[in-house]
Amino acid sequence: MTSQPGRSIGFGTSLLIGIAAGCFGGLVGLGGGVVMVPLMVGVAGLKQKQAHGTSLVALVFTGIVGAATYATKGQVDVVAAGLLAVTATVTARFGARYADLLPEWKLKRSFGAFLLVIAVILLARPWIAGVGGTAAPWVKPAVLLTTGLFTGFLSGMMGVGGGSIMVPAMVLLAGFPQVLAQGSSLLAMVPAGAAGAYTHFRLGNVVRGLLPGLIPGILLGTFVGSSFAVRLPEVVLRLVFAAVLVWTGSKYLKAKPPAPAPATNAPPG
Repeated sequence: MTSQPGRSIGFGTSLLIGIAAGCFGGLVGLGGGVVMVPLMVGVAGLKQKQAHGTSLVALVFTGIVGAATYATKGQVDVVAAGLLAVTATVTARFGARYADLLPEWKLKRSFGAFLLVIAVILLARPWIAGVGGTAAPWVKPAVLLTTGLFTGFLSGMMGVGGGSIMVPAMVLLAGFPQVLAQGSSLLAMVPAGAAGAYTHFRLGNVVRGLLPGLIPGILLGTFVGSSFAVRLPEVVLRLVFAAVLVWTGSKYLKAKPPAPAPATNAPPG
């Protein structure tokens, strides 16, 4: 059973949230979860756990469409995606359960710290691409399985696809070309994200009423954002988006625990 959002949100608003998340993600080549989660909390009034679970459901569809697009260009390594997914599918469930156990304020702080890490990775992207050389045959499977363990847990916990961590690890540690790493991580995100999303659903952290707008919105937004990305200065996009992530992450880090309930004195007997 799923809870309802804190405010009554119609199809149009959820569609706009999906479009905004997809546009930002498409512009800088990241999944829309880092934008969709804060919007669902701030605009739709969802609890943090609900935003993570609902975001992950929508991102599964993004992974399907994105992976299919990369596959038509021959930029998906099915074996690599399979190795990533083998471990990520297992740990995504644990990540979702861990998020459900955390108090709201602790989950918000964790998400804020995660956004700051993504901002650093985004700014470092020019130095990441092309760094990895040709790795030994045994290195790639080890890197992929280990990366899947880590990113699967983060995906389930944070409600994101995990590509922002998968891609740098594949490029730096396993010698994958940047574009091939992106396509392969999108394919791996589908089963891993589905496992995390299903766990969130079972825990009551998915607001189904938002999905009819979020899913087409994020798909449309990703297409629009990707189209404009080739026309805008890449360095400006990275700086602007990193600034948004730092600002949002800093706000989340300030989340405070709820004030203790005032003590009540028992009436004299």
